[in-house]
Amino acid sequence: MKFFLYALSLSLSALSALAAAPGVTGWAAVGNTTGGEGGPTTRVSTLAALKTAVTGNAVKRVVITASLSGNEVIRIGSNTSVYGASGSITLTGIGLRVYQANNVIIRNIKIAKVLADAGDAIGIQEASKVFVDHVDLSSDRSHDKDYYDGLADITHGCTYVTVSNSYLHDHWKGVLVGHSDSNASEDTSITVTINNNYFKNVNSRGPSFRFGKGHVYNNYYQDVSDGINTRVGAVLRVENNVWRGTCSKALYSTDGGYAQASGNDFGTCSSGNTAPSSSLSIPYSYSLLSTGSVISSVTANAGAKLSY
Repeated sequence: MKFFLYALSLSLSALSALAAAPGVTGWAAVGNTTGGEGGPTTRVSTLAALKTAVTGNAVKRVVITASLSGNEVIRIGSNTSVYGASGSITLTGIGLRVYQANNVIIRNIKIAKVLADAGDAIGIQEASKVFVDHVDLSSDRSHDKDYYDGLADITHGCTYVTVSNSYLHDHWKGVLVGHSDSNASEDTSITVTINNNYFKNVNSRGPSFRFGKGHVYNNYYQDVSDGINTRVGAVLRVENNVWRGTCSKALYSTDGGYAQASGNDFGTCSSGNTAPSSSLSIPYSYSLLSTGSVISSVTANAGAKLSY
């Protein structure tokens, strides 16, 4: 019995010391996000099979091998990695939700035209250790701004979250971080990294960030009217981002948000940085592209361009 307890203690210590999965960066890396790596792989080609495969908290990898359509949001369990087999795999009208779950990776999937009555394209709520990488999220701007909801919304106290190397385009409301102005009790703990993403033809929220701490770097904004909005006590480090095309406000504050900004190229924006200054220490190492390299690097790499 003593040996069993000793072995169990060693096993738990090993699990707690796990490093993040290869390629995981930013706050998600600080949280040692591993998703379903090391678990069994299930390949699915139907909506029913996908819903079954991502359920539960066992360690698992799920690879989607066919494009699917519907009108719903699928909830992903803890310790799960969800991949598109190729860059053409598209979920049309189907969103993914990480709700009250931990340790999730979402990678190499296109998600399009998720109706507001279903939810966000990707919604992360009351969750920790989530890595969203190389996804393509879109809708259209021919409908009213509330016809669809957010592309990637991160709310209700989420910690250790990264959205990286992704293509967010043709939409009204991009990325919302923080649920509401009255939700400080949960959302002050938020930690989110948003890096190396391509925002194109998005009206606003690149991101809109309430409370918490955020790191926003090496993103390319093309024809984005309202860019980075730091709000209600949020403190952001904003580095080496680039704006081109139609642009009203690049980096701005509402209701007491703050930013430590450096190296940004605000292009032809009507206003560049108007946010009050603050400072934010970043607890991880990262590679920072020069602003002169951002456009070529981000447009070449962002989006669903991997294979599994």
